[in-house]
Amino acid sequence: MFIADLHIHSKYSRATSKECVPEFLDKWARRKGIDLIGTGDFTHPAWRDELKEKLVPAEEGLYVLKNDLVLEDDLVAAGSLRRPRFMVTGEISSIYKKDGKTRKVHNLILLPSIEDAEAISHKLEAIGNIHSDGRPILGLDSRDLLEIVMEECDDAIFIPAHIWTPHFSMFGAFSGFSTVEECFEDMTPYIHALETGLSSDPPMNWRLSQLDSYTLVSNSDAHSPSKLGREANLFDVDLSYPAVARALGGDKSAGFAGTIEFFPEEGKYHYDGHRACGTCMTPSEADLACGRCPVCGRKLTIGVLHRVEELADRDEGFVPEGAMHYESLVPLPEVIAASTGLSPSSSKVDVRYAQALRELGDEFFILRQAPIDDVERVAGACVAEGVRRVRNGQITMVPGYDGEYGKLQIFEENELDSLSGQMCFFEAELKKDDGATKQRAETGRRKKSAVKSEEAEIDSGDAPKSVLAGLNEEQREAVLAEEPAVAVIAGPGTGKTKTLVSKVIYLIEECKVKPSCITAVTFTNKAAGEMRERLEAHFKNKRFTKGLNIGTFHSICLDRLSAEDGTGKVTVIDEHEALNVAKKVAEELGVKVSARKLLQKVSRLKNGAGDEEDSTSIPHQACELYCKRLREYGVLDYDDILIEALSLFEQDLSKKSKKASQFTYLLVDEFQDINDVQYDLVKTW
Repeated sequence: MFIADLHIHSKYSRATSKECVPEFLDKWARRKGIDLIGTGDFTHPAWRDELKEKLVPAEEGLYVLKNDLVLEDDLVAAGSLRRPRFMVTGEISSIYKKDGKTRKVHNLILLPSIEDAEAISHKLEAIGNIHSDGRPILGLDSRDLLEIVMEECDDAIFIPAHIWTPHFSMFGAFSGFSTVEECFEDMTPYIHALETGLSSDPPMNWRLSQLDSYTLVSNSDAHSPSKLGREANLFDVDLSYPAVARALGGDKSAGFAGTIEFFPEEGKYHYDGHRACGTCMTPSEADLACGRCPVCGRKLTIGVLHRVEELADRDEGFVPEGAMHYESLVPLPEVIAASTGLSPSSSKVDVRYAQALRELGDEFFILRQAPIDDVERVAGACVAEGVRRVRNGQITMVPGYDGEYGKLQIFEENELDSLSGQMCFFEAELKKDDGATKQRAETGRRKKSAVKSEEAEIDSGDAPKSVLAGLNEEQREAVLAEEPAVAVIAGPGTGKTKTLVSKVIYLIEECKVKPSCITAVTFTNKAAGEMRERLEAHFKNKRFTKGLNIGTFHSICLDRLSAEDGTGKVTVIDEHEALNVAKKVAEELGVKVSARKLLQKVSRLKNGAGDEEDSTSIPHQACELYCKRLREYGVLDYDDILIEALSLFEQDLSKKSKKASQFTYLLVDEFQDINDVQYDLVKTW
């Protein structure tokens, strides 16, 4: 029996870790207990070159990392001889028109050799751009893609990917089909397996009789090595490509032994919802609301559970004859975090995770097989109980929706409090490091003393300690400032976000400002998310933060455009499509310039940077034609979002619209980095 994760990505895919290289993929596969991993991204030429350089053939159709490239890892239990194998794999995004509807479908392809990958890639290169992203976007019907793949390699395995994802999948609510045959037509007999995705599990898929003849597989779709194995497959066959191909061929006796699953509620598209308003709804609730967000009236993102119910021809709970085994697990760092009251990204969780792997074995062994007594001996009573509950499915989930991952709860808060006294995690290690412990304790005492001193200063002021605790003199001055406009000049690491969050809290708690009158503008979605998390943690009630308008310039402007459109269907062209338009414009005008340079010039002009001279003389005609093409297609690029929204905001101002009230209190992060259009937005707001 071995574990396989066959859908992952390399560093050449968008939004992936730089550590998605063979060395770190091998290292994390050993940590997780995975015996076979996909390479991902076989269409990318640079990635194929790297694979040829770093991998050597192993069993038939599989590869292994060269010995001299294997990274030493003190997290792997002593004596472990696991050497993960690699299978050549890749994902391709197809966006095309079919039956009068735009279809967006992702497909996973497994191959027996790098040579087969090169042959297929050369064929696809004549159809579209496969160089810019490890997961290329092609204007190619999924049926035709399957035909090309099978013509070049009749041993290939073609698997529709994460089939329920709303936006990019075969059954997706926004662009999908209702049957496999609708998608693949006469090529359907070449489809033997379907990937179910993070937001569904086997019982949900068993409700569709049309899926009975297919092998249902699960993979991580990992964009970083640490995410390997969050879903995976169990095989009871020899470790080789032909054996895996036979097991996936639909014959339930051929050696496919089942799947390791996410709890589907934890997937980010399980329920229906609208993330911007914090609206999460069951399918029946969404139907009662006519598919509209009850907060803002926009269209909800239809989740996986809703889509399954639309296509299901069996009742919930139906189990078909010969149904495959599956196990629902939670990644070990999340179990440790939930069992200790820490964050999964906490350094303390990292330390505890490392100790568990060193003492007990790989992650899957700990989660699935390690004796609970052994887990308790190494990790303590709370973590051991957490592992036991995960194995038994004794957890509570807050379902994910509209791109927001669900949240799991293994313990109630009072349970953790009662069990925390039993925690013995790392006591022995701390005793060994007595000198360092004393030093840390002394540092902690100094910090506590400083905090007490600062709190004493705060107590002497008018504002409550809860707002100003932990702020220095300058930060408090910024929070308490009452002037109409205040510029705060601060360098890196000086607590700008903390000050900004404290200002919002002060406005709401002390000045009694309605949250809906406050807008905070950040430069990244991550910063916006961090602000919202801190505010939710402070208020412990989403009612206070739901009305807050926190986001980037682009997200705030996109919300305004969507509200004006009324349908919520403002279409924004993505980078690949924009590059394709720019390339065609350059070719049409006979201008010898790269598509990216043309886009850069268009962006400079739109953002008021002027017509700066550069190494290539790009005529205004090219920029104008590019903009004309976007208008013809009915789409906006990222600069247009700001420009179009600015016009609407100016109209709101002239009409004294109620929409302008959300900018009564405006906080802008990284103000010094804004461009001309963003400055005009700030002035208008």
